[in-house]
Amino acid sequence: MKMEEDFTRKIITTNEKLNSLLEKWSDQHDKIVFTNGCFDIMHKGHIDYLFKASKLGSKLLVAVNSDASVQAIKGPSRPVQDESSRMYVMASLEFVNAVVLFNDSTPLNLIKKVRPDVLVKGADYKPEEIVGYHEVKSWGGEILTIDFLEGYSTSKIIRKIQAT
Repeated sequence: MKMEEDFTRKIITTNEKLNSLLEKWSDQHDKIVFTNGCFDIMHKGHIDYLFKASKLGSKLLVAVNSDASVQAIKGPSRPVQDESSRMYVMASLEFVNAVVLFNDSTPLNLIKKVRPDVLVKGADYKPEEIVGYHEVKSWGGEILTIDFLEGYSTSKIIRKIQAT
């Protein structure tokens, strides 16, 4: 199997593929961890965060904001990398089990569909402020936050590149 095929099998592109994967994980009694983000320029902080998230269950599903969604959040100059590239990079990480794109302003509809056991965001959020908090609590799931590594951010990287 070519390396690209190995990565791309983790990228979920249809509802049918997502439903099938979720059914398989449910049948296996996997503990699903869900997180989301732009992940525009991957850096050490992202890797640390995602690795720690992966340790909170048996399967890590990462929802990546679509290009339109990133622009709405970050402004017209973002994303730097297109959604296909960001998903490919995410899928290349050994500890990420699946990657899905979402185009909504928040991942709430996807969270309701996935029904994760653990919902994870960065510690810059209070758990009760995290989109999906009430829904995940309603089915007995956990909402956890992970501290970021100091000094790592995509915006900081972009500013450094622009200054050169």
